[in-house]
Amino acid sequence: MTKSVFLTAAEQMKEDLGPALCLAKWKQVSLHLPTGLNNSCYHPPLHAIPKELLADNPSALHNTPYKKEQRKIMLKQERPTECSYCWTQEDMGNLSDRHYRSGEPWAAMDFEAIKNSTGDENVIPSYVEVNFNHACNLSCSYCSPQFSSSWQAEVDKLGGFPTSTVHNDPTHFVGSRRPIPAREENPYVDAFWAWWPELYPKLKHFRMTGGEPVLDKNTYRVFDYVLALPKNDLHLNVTSNFSVEDQLFEKYLGYVKRLCDTQIEHFMQYVSVDSGIPRHAEYIRHGLTYSTMITSVHKYLREVPNRNSLTFIITMNNLSVLGLRKQLEGILHLRQTYSKTYQRVWFDTPLLRQPAWQSIQLLPPSYIAILEETADWMEQHLETAEDPLHGFKDYEVQRLRRDIDWAKEGSNLDPDYVKLQKADFYRFFAEHDRRRNTNFLNTFPEMAAWWTECEYHAKQL
Repeated sequence: MTKSVFLTAAEQMKEDLGPALCLAKWKQVSLHLPTGLNNSCYHPPLHAIPKELLADNPSALHNTPYKKEQRKIMLKQERPTECSYCWTQEDMGNLSDRHYRSGEPWAAMDFEAIKNSTGDENVIPSYVEVNFNHACNLSCSYCSPQFSSSWQAEVDKLGGFPTSTVHNDPTHFVGSRRPIPAREENPYVDAFWAWWPELYPKLKHFRMTGGEPVLDKNTYRVFDYVLALPKNDLHLNVTSNFSVEDQLFEKYLGYVKRLCDTQIEHFMQYVSVDSGIPRHAEYIRHGLTYSTMITSVHKYLREVPNRNSLTFIITMNNLSVLGLRKQLEGILHLRQTYSKTYQRVWFDTPLLRQPAWQSIQLLPPSYIAILEETADWMEQHLETAEDPLHGFKDYEVQRLRRDIDWAKEGSNLDPDYVKLQKADFYRFFAEHDRRRNTNFLNTFPEMAAWWTECEYHAKQL
């Protein structure tokens, strides 16, 4: 089998970068504008954007003093502690997201300039993710009021969840931690639009997240701008739960059709769903209607013309393990149905690390064995030179095996810590069932032994 270009580029970049440099610190940014927070990718913790810098320099949304210090650490070929996820993966012998991201053309094109920089420069990123507001119709189990207005409304009414440290305590989301509602003036959104005319010409990838972007007026403001000034090297990306009312979805889909009929390079639709078993997926991401999501997926793939694809974001948590293979089987079916001349259906399996009680590191070996069986099955269904569109990519298997390696590290965790997290798993989901009229054991009968163990620890601690 021929090795993929994506994997080859990551392997080459591993050699070029040295032990610590990551081009994403310069060329990628995730902007969380409702709370004025920023990180270079989703692995490091979010940090504050200094509001006082934005009037004179809106690029400080990305080029924060904190991030410049992290760049300087990397330029000395030292490892910033905030990037511990990648260091852990590399220390286990795996390619990390540092290698994959830096190997992509939008980052690699500036390798020499970055390697020879001081770290103090104001850089225009080529890959930007932005969350304009936290309006969302779901309250996913691992989310928070910072990213979901539904979560905020629930905890404002009922309070936080009774875990060992109160989870999503509404008293935490005050002051600078309070998401700025879309109806209020937001200096971070204002700064974004002030920066946009300078940013847009240099963009290679622009991704809107949420919240739920389909609900947000800024999504359509971006769409209108791109339709007026199309850019033939732009990858325009949106993350959605694809579980909104029909009229709103038709409005959104109409925009996407027009965008894909103009001069942009590609439109990538990301769809967040964490299991191929409908009742599991709806429990993990409360408010999701699985049938609506699947109908929307087919409608998108069937009706949108060229220059587009769709990626499932499967956030790997301890409730997604049992439904992973069924979800991957569904993805293979979609590839066989819709991928004719190029690959239109993709997926990624990022790890969930917070809240810790939903981590796959807590699971017993029998669940890790299920993941290993799934990876072995993927190996048996790799794409070939003769059929390059309907199997799995080599790096898709590598990423899942990387997740498995991380899960196995759970055996090295402090036993008392593990007991506490299992206790919090029970406390959280028992309260979830009480508030949201759900039933864990009816939804996950296969996890009865796990539930009983977690309940035992909750009663002991």
